[in-house]
Amino acid sequence: MTDESTRPFLIQSQPDGSFRLTVRDIRYNSQGYPIVTGTMQDEVFATSAAAKNFARANFAAKAGQYATK
Repeated sequence: MTDESTRPFLIQSQPDGSFRLTVRDIRYNSQGYPIVTGTMQDEVFATSAAAKNFARANFAAKAGQYATK
């Protein structure tokens, strides 16, 4: 059983209007359940597009790999 809805990049809006990027590492246990570990990046972005551009440049992210919160 795998969960395809877990995307490897999470873009979160902050209360001050900025955005943060979390890079998720998704592994699966022997029963097929996802084990998700997230690492929030130190950079703060003015827009979600800037966070996406950073993910593309540094982590080879592709369209459709982003989740927002």
